[in-house]
This record gives sequence, C-alpha cells and structure tokens, in this order.
Amino acid sequence: MKTRTLSVVILILLGLFLYFWWQPAATEKPASGENTKSRDAAVTRMLAMAGPQVIAQPLVFSNAAPAAVPRRASIILVVAEGLGYGDLSCYGQTNFQTPNLDKLAGEGIRFTNYQAGDCLELMTTESFLERLLLTLPPAATNEINDKTVAQLLKNSGYHTGWIGEWNLGGENSSRAPWKIGFDEFAGYLDANDAANFYADYMWRYAPKSILNETNRQMETFMGRESLAPNLGGAKGEYIPDLLTMAALNFVKNNQPDKFNRFQPFFLVLNCPIPGDGKGQVPTDAPFSNEKWPQAAKNRAAMIARLDGYIGQLSEQLQKLGLTNNVAVFFTSATVPQKSDTADLRGPMIVHWPGTIPAGVVSGYNWSAEDFLPTAAEIGFAKPPADIKSASILPALKGQSQK
Repeated sequence: MKTRTLSVVILILLGLFLYFWWQPAATEKPASGENTKSRDAAVTRMLAMAGPQVIAQPLVFSNAAPAAVPRRASIILVVAEGLGYGDLSCYGQTNFQTPNLDKLAGEGIRFTNYQAGDCLELMTTESFLERLLLTLPPAATNEINDKTVAQLLKNSGYHTGWIGEWNLGGENSSRAPWKIGFDEFAGYLDANDAANFYADYMWRYAPKSILNETNRQMETFMGRESLAPNLGGAKGEYIPDLLTMAALNFVKNNQPDKFNRFQPFFLVLNCPIPGDGKGQVPTDAPFSNEKWPQAAKNRAAMIARLDGYIGQLSEQLQKLGLTNNVAVFFTSATVPQKSDTADLRGPMIVHWPGTIPAGVVSGYNWSAEDFLPTAAEIGFAKPPADIKSASILPALKGQSQK
C-alpha cells in the first residue's frame, strides 16, 4: 500500500513540474490558448498514468540507449552497354586488367550464370529496360506507374534518379522517366542523340531547382541544357564522363543524413560504353602501342574508362561513409554478338559490404526480371502480387531460396 501511494505522489509531482515548466515566458503570449491546452493535456495524461495498471509497477529509469532502428540501404545500379561475359579480368580477360571492377567483385559476389537476355535477336537496351523496370508486358500500360521498380521504391520513401540513355518514351509519353517513378533525370530521350558521345546538350528533369524571381518559389527545370564545350561540333566534354560526374553529384547531394531524415536513394547510371564498337572514345590510351586492330584498342580503352568510373563511384561512397549501407549492382544491358548465340550470359557483380559475403563466385541463375523484386525487398517495399519473377536477396545473403 505504501509503494502504491508513493508511486502516485511521484507521478503527481512530475505532472506539477511539467505544468509549471511548460508555462510561457513573461514576454510571450499563448496563441489562442494553444500552449495552455497542450500543457493541460500533458498534465492530464501524466495524472492518468496513476491508474491501477501503472502504479502497480515501480518507476524504472535507465541510461541504456534505445534499440537502433535499421535503416534501409540505398541502391545503385550501373548498367553498361555491349559488355561481354569475358571482357573483365575478374571474368577471365587476359589482355588487360579492370582493377576497380575486380575489387568490386572481390568484396562482393560475382555471378557466372546471370542471363543478359532471352534471345540475341531481341536483345536491345529497350527490351532490357522493360524487363528490368516493369512487371507487365509493354502492351499492358494501364497500371504501369505503380509497377515500376522506381515507383515501388519511391512509394516506400526512396529518392529516385536515372542518369543516361532512356529508351522507353519521350517527354510527352506516359513512359517519361518522371512519370513512372523517377524524381530526377539527366540524359537522353532520343536514341540518336544518346549515340553521340559529344552531344551539345543534355536533357534534364530537376524538381525545385530554379528560383522564380517573381514569387521567390523554387520551380522545376525540364528541358535541354546546353553543353558549351561541345557547341559547334567541338569535342570538349565526353558524355560518358559527364554522366558519371552527374551520378557522383547525385550520390553526394542525396546521401542519407539527418537533414533529409536519412532518406535512402535509388540511382540508375545507364552508361553507353563500350557499346557496339561504333562509339567514339577520346583516346585509345593506354593501349595505343598495342599491336591490335584500332577497333580493339578503342574498345579496350572504353572498358578501361568504364572501370575508372567504378573506381570514382567507390571512392565517392567511401568518402561519404556510405560503403556499408549501399547495395551496388553492376551489369550490362546487352552483350556482344557471338557465333554461339545460346550463350547469353553477361557480367553481374553485387557489392554490399556487411550484408552479403565477400569474395564469392556464384552460379545462381537469374536475370533482369529478378531485379525489381530484389530491390523491392531491399527497400522493404511490397512487389505486385502478379509478378512472376522472384527476389534473389536470400541468395545474396547465402540463404536458401524458398
């Protein structure tokens, strides 16, 4: 009985303390009684705690830190173009080295049975993007917005961005990137312009990036942004370099922190190299002195450049302290045509330190369709019920698939 009475007294005293502590300062006036009402409500809640269910237990104070709430990982998908299964030294390339991609694989999982497509004749960047992003066939567009990986992650609280070539629809179509879940876009909506590695513009969709001098409100920029170094046919800015720089800036500007309430991001960097061999390259270095055909030197130089982009991205993540909470996927939208058309395997490397094992070579069989449910599970988002593909997250973590 004494314990019960003591508990009641303590709670009443705490209530009175809050009552007087929350009173407004002498120079302040409560706005329409709001402070008084909130103070009285707090006191009422405090006194109500003296009910039988509460006062039967003694008050316990602890300095122990509350249990940490797990933060969702950000997701980066880097997509090359025309990169073959054996083009990287970690996949058996012996003519030159790709040290940054090798390091990415050594710290993560390198897949040997990732299928880049269903058949070579239908293997295009557009078909890859449809299989990667959508859960419905191209003709079924009635509910497409809610069934893209970008929209699923955006609905789950992610900030989303696409950088590079976009092959699924122009600015006025229902498949423009910002209409199916991407918050930001920088790249090309026209395939011909995307094939020009010295284009004199870049298409951008950037919400709240321009200050309206009239109403002082931030407005959306949507349209072409000129690239002065490439105007008049000049070749001052190599577009794949610029796309990579845009990706690095996206990561820096959207890093999860206290200012954005640790909002995770989803970024796709669709890099158009090495391509089909027709793309331009600033230099064939460091292979200029090799006794190879010029086309082979150019292709090797682009692959080395691509490897350098991965090195820049890894360095940026490390500099920002994001290494352990970002899942990085690296693959290619298409593979080079071979005489053996039955082999459609492409490179696939997944890097996620602290969550998936390092230095693993996996023969697990999967393809682009499985990326959507995998990304959805990483982001705690529920994929559509009618989806036919499956998340490979259990396989990434070394668990058995259900």
